[in-house]
Amino acid sequence: MSGTVKIKKKINEFNKTITVSGDKSISIRWILFSSIADGISRSQNLLRSEDVLATISVIKKLGIKAKLTNKNCTIYGKGMNGFKYKDNLTLDAKNSGTLGRLILGLLINSTKTIRLIGDKSLSKRDFLRVAKPLTKFGAKFKLKNSKNLPLEIIGSNNLKPIKYFENRGSAQCKSAIIFAGIRTEGTTIIKAKKSRNHTELLCKYLNLPILVRNKKNFDEIRVKKIKKISPIDYKIPSDISSSAFFIVLTVLTNNSELTIKNVNINPSRIGIITILKKMGVKIIFKNKKNYKGEENADIFIKTPKSLKGINCPTKLNSGAIDEFLVIFLVAAKAKGISYFKNLAELNQKESPRLKWGAKILNKMGVKTDLTHDSIKIYGNPKLIINKKIIIKNYLKDHRVFMTSVIAALSFGGNWEIHDKDAIKTSFPNFLNIINKLKK
Repeated sequence: MSGTVKIKKKINEFNKTITVSGDKSISIRWILFSSIADGISRSQNLLRSEDVLATISVIKKLGIKAKLTNKNCTIYGKGMNGFKYKDNLTLDAKNSGTLGRLILGLLINSTKTIRLIGDKSLSKRDFLRVAKPLTKFGAKFKLKNSKNLPLEIIGSNNLKPIKYFENRGSAQCKSAIIFAGIRTEGTTIIKAKKSRNHTELLCKYLNLPILVRNKKNFDEIRVKKIKKISPIDYKIPSDISSSAFFIVLTVLTNNSELTIKNVNINPSRIGIITILKKMGVKIIFKNKKNYKGEENADIFIKTPKSLKGINCPTKLNSGAIDEFLVIFLVAAKAKGISYFKNLAELNQKESPRLKWGAKILNKMGVKTDLTHDSIKIYGNPKLIINKKIIIKNYLKDHRVFMTSVIAALSFGGNWEIHDKDAIKTSFPNFLNIINKLKK
């Protein structure tokens, strides 16, 4: 069956060293910053996924030259005012929420109407959360059903700085406002709930006039207009979100050890590490180093003798928001009940992920209690699957696909997982690495 992966047996124990693909969040942000830099920027190990390729396509449509060879990319930036806003311009963000939301902040000074579209999944996601603060700067929006794609944006050449409280913990919204702020005279002030901070770290490395004050429950970010950005040469580290699938596979496979080389371990992204350690997993960071403001390290994982349930602290949610589906698999094998709450944001992803997390577990025979924003998982340390499970119609959410593969390899059963092309969104090399671990 074309586009379908069939898995009929568990993976054998392994002791391996692997390298996963480049970080998607950093790859997309590097492209966007480089597009408005003065001069030529170069990257190594850029992620070659559909989300990243869509970002390159978008800046090309805005008049920026880019060359891509293997995992290297060269972008010929034209400065802060280098974008060409043509009449009747349509930009396609494909499946990328990061691209779709962040690019709106950079389009804030266009006085021509620009149309933003996306695929079926992205078109169901909430863009009002970005349009609302950007409207305060002086932009105008038309959105389908008042919050969805396709949308139209008309910017302004008379932008006004804003004060905004970002209370969802959305790094995409925060970054869009930062991008708008660097185009606006005056000081834009953002009070932002804690979330990943790759945008702020890149700004700091580039010595841009952006001040971040870290408070206990939120960050205060002050943004001033920027006249010039220096070119950025960057070696993209491996992605912690992609690494998460192999971390969990090691946790759930008997007598196994794994080292993942040069992974970004930004403190705002390693919620999964903290959660798994609380559940009894041994994880060690080796060869730690600081690279242009980002923390990178090799990650070593060893199968634990036992796993315990967790009442997951909500303060860890934002740092693990993309990894909860595979964390749920660990909870399925843990002793006791695990409880995860305040996770409504999961249903704002490529698919309603909280619902899909429960659906996968239920198909596996795991009992769950699900609400609109929480899940209780009744763990079974002796869980083994001996039935057929079919996974399909999940809006081609790459993380649903990869989580299903990890579940099949960890617990057994006869799995039929549809739409394998979903991995092209974030991790085209996923199945190749799985095959390497099988050998």
